[in-house]
Amino acid sequence: MNPLATILQTWPLVILDGALATELERRGADLNDPLWSAKLVLEQPELIAQVHRAYFRTGADCATTASYQATFEGFEKRGLSHAQARAALQKSIALARQARDDFWRDEKNRVGRAKPFIAASIGPFGAFLHDGSEYRGAYGLSENQLMDFHRERMGALIDAGADMLACETLPNLVEARALVKLLEEFPGTTAWFSFTARDERHISHGEPFADVVAEIAPHPQVAAIGVNCSSPRWMPALIRIARAATAKPIVVYPNSGETYDVTTNSWHGVIACADFGPQTRAWYELGARVIGGCCRTTPEHIQELAAWARSLDKNPVTT
Repeated sequence: MNPLATILQTWPLVILDGALATELERRGADLNDPLWSAKLVLEQPELIAQVHRAYFRTGADCATTASYQATFEGFEKRGLSHAQARAALQKSIALARQARDDFWRDEKNRVGRAKPFIAASIGPFGAFLHDGSEYRGAYGLSENQLMDFHRERMGALIDAGADMLACETLPNLVEARALVKLLEEFPGTTAWFSFTARDERHISHGEPFADVVAEIAPHPQVAAIGVNCSSPRWMPALIRIARAATAKPIVVYPNSGETYDVTTNSWHGVIACADFGPQTRAWYELGARVIGGCCRTTPEHIQELAAWARSLDKNPVTT
């Protein structure tokens, strides 16, 4: 299943949601924990559903699940059995599906938009380490080791009914290779692949983004490729690089432009998404066709994006 292609057959743009974890924090959640947003799958699931509903109301075509930092290893360290860890992973899908189904049940919410889909977040191995490694990628594991780490949780999320996977915040090429190979074990499942960037030309570990796109995008189960949780200032150059390397849809969902300090669990720097609506329109004009927000973006940012995106002509678009 490729919900991105389904939407883009009719609509010119897929609108992703914005941040989950930082939006949960904005609503009072304490996520100073190795499980990060996955902690609330265990403790405050209704708050996760509340955020999913907020993004649907403001125009998102997608709910990205609270599984970014959810792993068997992480849950078992918390004292859950293997079976309980699987149930917790799958609950992240159930929360998003229920929020979507409740929203879609109201016929007024169906006017002028596609039915939202559920993307199961597959965060990188670095997210499990909870030390900012997703912005460095130097954790030194082989493809086979990374496949072993991701395999069972990927299967659990697919079995729970995810419409597609979001292999996101990837810092290096070796992990992307591992995830692409794993996709072949789950025929019929598609994924978008998005990387963190260190600048306008390289992903976090240092590989040229052009080389990454050229290698990963051709795989038939890769539905889109791009960048997330990186500065909005870098998006134009990275979109141009991706467009030159592939005809697949380009996905971009940057953070606010601030930098996260893992030692103090706080954000610093200058916000670079104050003009999110005009910025996202510029990215669309450069060729991005799947657009949303990452850390420190909010439902208000997605509403700003949706306000102009819904005004675009409804007609088939070739990407």
